[in-house]
Amino acid sequence: MIDFGLSDDQQALQRAAREFLAAECPPSLVRDTAKQPDGVPRALYAKMVELGWMGLAVPEAQNGLGLDTLALALVLEELGRVAAPGPFLSTQLVIAALVRAGTVAQRREWLGRLLSGQAFGSLAYLEESDRHDPAGIALRARRTRGGYALTGSKLFVLDAPGADLFLVAARTRPGSGAAGVSLFLVARETAGVRVRPEETIDLTRRVGELTLRDVTLPATALLGGEGKGWRLLERLLDLGAIGIAADSLGGAERALAMAVEYSKTREQFGRKIGSFQALKHMAAEMVAEVEPARSLVWYAAYAFDHRPREHARAASVAKARLGDVYARTARRAVEMHGGIGFTWEHDLHLWFKRARWNRVAFGDPDHHRERLATIDRY
Repeated sequence: MIDFGLSDDQQALQRAAREFLAAECPPSLVRDTAKQPDGVPRALYAKMVELGWMGLAVPEAQNGLGLDTLALALVLEELGRVAAPGPFLSTQLVIAALVRAGTVAQRREWLGRLLSGQAFGSLAYLEESDRHDPAGIALRARRTRGGYALTGSKLFVLDAPGADLFLVAARTRPGSGAAGVSLFLVARETAGVRVRPEETIDLTRRVGELTLRDVTLPATALLGGEGKGWRLLERLLDLGAIGIAADSLGGAERALAMAVEYSKTREQFGRKIGSFQALKHMAAEMVAEVEPARSLVWYAAYAFDHRPREHARAASVAKARLGDVYARTARRAVEMHGGIGFTWEHDLHLWFKRARWNRVAFGDPDHHRERLATIDRY
């Protein structure tokens, strides 16, 4: 007999996360955080730290909970359900990089601060070319006598306004191949580092442009070896894609629930609108998309740890599918509400806009379908 469900421990984690976030992250908190320059609800994150969430997938030997990526995905799903603001996923990517490739000194300097919420991290890789492959990394890192000097810009850096540490992808060798990509740990306070906030459709997140103007770094800032950054970066991008897919799953579930609840209370022509056949069909279509999408997310998270030959493919399948499912579900939820669903006064617009951003974050569905075709040699 094969059990495709969650274990008792996983169900308990999911249930606890849902109850905690329902109480601690209402839409009012999301709206208030949208007014903050850095977009970090620090009181909420302090409680998340107490729960050990920042170290969910960190080995116990490194002061984490020692759980797996599926556990992380379950928490991200619940964060998406409440449209939680803040740099949780971004920080998880930097933590994962340090755990996998950081030196003892690098982990000693940064890991404890990231796990304790004293610092937040951000992955800076996307540039003007808008590519998610090695050819998209053009920011130059040239050798100096004591280390490296970085010059260039990164665009749409997730959670940049509130980040204390950036993991920057740079090119240490001319050309466009993977062998020339290296990763560097860059503290925000380093001379020559500039962060300019950028506006996007999503009010629940903050992004920014990271500019490095001849930023001088010691050799110890290099993570994982010179010219060996792409393999790790590609894995981090897969983790980011899985994280956004999980967030999208939770958001789609919430949008569906809001639409169904509204249809049970709103009346037109003397009847609850949920009794109209057209709305019944629309809700059924939403359910038919959301339910099977859940298995794609959970499998991608499982494969990330346990199926090394399949994890990239699974990540792209999940991200491509959930990018479409969340966007369609949120749009249909707005349609079921009528015009009120997109007004500022109604909370549904928070999920509608988040769905639009999630669709393109870490590669839009077209990118991941193309990647899937390459992996499967179509």
